[in-house]
Amino acid sequence: MTGEEWAATPRRFAMVTTFYPPSSFGGDATYLYRLANALAADGHQVEVVHCADSYRLLARQPAGPPWPHHPNVRVRTLHSPFGPLSPFLTQQTGRPWLKQQPLREALVTARPDVIHFHNVSLVGGPGVLHLGTALKLYTTHEHWLICPMHVLWKNNRQLCDRPTCFSCQLRSGRPPQWWRASRLLERALDQIACFLAPSRFTLQLHQQRGLAGRPFVHLPYFVPAPEQLPPPYPHARPYFLFVGRLEKIKGLQTLIPLFQRWERADLLVAGSGSYAPELERLAADCPRIHFLGQQPSETLAALYRGAVALIVPSLCYEVFGIVILEAFAYGTPAVVRELGALPEVIAESGGGLTYRTDSELLTALDRLLADRPLRDALGERGRTTFHQRWTTRPHLAQYYAILARLAAGTASTPGEGSSR
Repeated sequence: MTGEEWAATPRRFAMVTTFYPPSSFGGDATYLYRLANALAADGHQVEVVHCADSYRLLARQPAGPPWPHHPNVRVRTLHSPFGPLSPFLTQQTGRPWLKQQPLREALVTARPDVIHFHNVSLVGGPGVLHLGTALKLYTTHEHWLICPMHVLWKNNRQLCDRPTCFSCQLRSGRPPQWWRASRLLERALDQIACFLAPSRFTLQLHQQRGLAGRPFVHLPYFVPAPEQLPPPYPHARPYFLFVGRLEKIKGLQTLIPLFQRWERADLLVAGSGSYAPELERLAADCPRIHFLGQQPSETLAALYRGAVALIVPSLCYEVFGIVILEAFAYGTPAVVRELGALPEVIAESGGGLTYRTDSELLTALDRLLADRPLRDALGERGRTTFHQRWTTRPHLAQYYAILARLAAGTASTPGEGSSR
């Protein structure tokens, strides 16, 4: 059976995640929102289960207004009368103690055909993977399966070269997860028919750090193609763009000294986060660095369209780099740090440049600013590959093909990007 044949019959999907828009922080939740609504538009019924208590615990502020959904999407938002105690118990025990009933209703009673787990760290931990008998997928949006801190950022100051998880959790201000000393996670992962990795880098990293032998498939993220190209964002000077959460691991602080001494272009920053006050303090004496805060999608589109290039200076092992696809959608090249999954997207598309040092970054920025034909050529390569590989229909075709093969008894799909 082909993926198209499998998808021709309306199916019931259950999506389980800790964070979901608007109670969310980053690209993994946005990806799930897009996937749920794309499946719904194809005629499938989709139920998304997420934990609002977890968002309130970590964000310490109410979520924004609801996001619009296709009529075939149902969102089940979990609230416990015990508030933050619910995600805390899950974090400590690895089980959904105060969320059992609604999770069982969605995953057992509703009898979905497919259960797709995403970030389950606080919505149910490994224990939730045992619920239901449907075909089960798990997307490695982050490194939680192999890292209690999710991001392999050791002691809150450097990349993790070797695990010292107990001391790292203490130094990073997180309570240790005692359940990780048991076989709870190992037994729970046996429930998963296939793990989906957004990048080859994260696929290999998971296998190197304890998940060797598990069925993995490389399935990159996607971004819906824009219906039209907006006019460029109005800014008086040429500018480069940073888009993302303002946290230390995202590396914006490494760009500030460069733009303080390099006067040829401005840096526009779109995003918010807990590190924002420190970043704004560092950049206070530089009129060429502009903090715009969180921006709606319409403004972001114009910002991408008008930028010389997007800069992605992350210091951690990114699982993918969805902002790169967003830039490509508008014909804008990207300049990314040679780390984690980021260079994969550049290598596959030819849509940008990579760097390791500040000197290499400055050389790349000078080149793009001085050579408009180069900038346009990189942007066009990025946009072409984006439409071929990273839009809705190519993604769903791969997703359905994986499910069809699993339904037929094949643990992982053969071909490029698959690994057993």
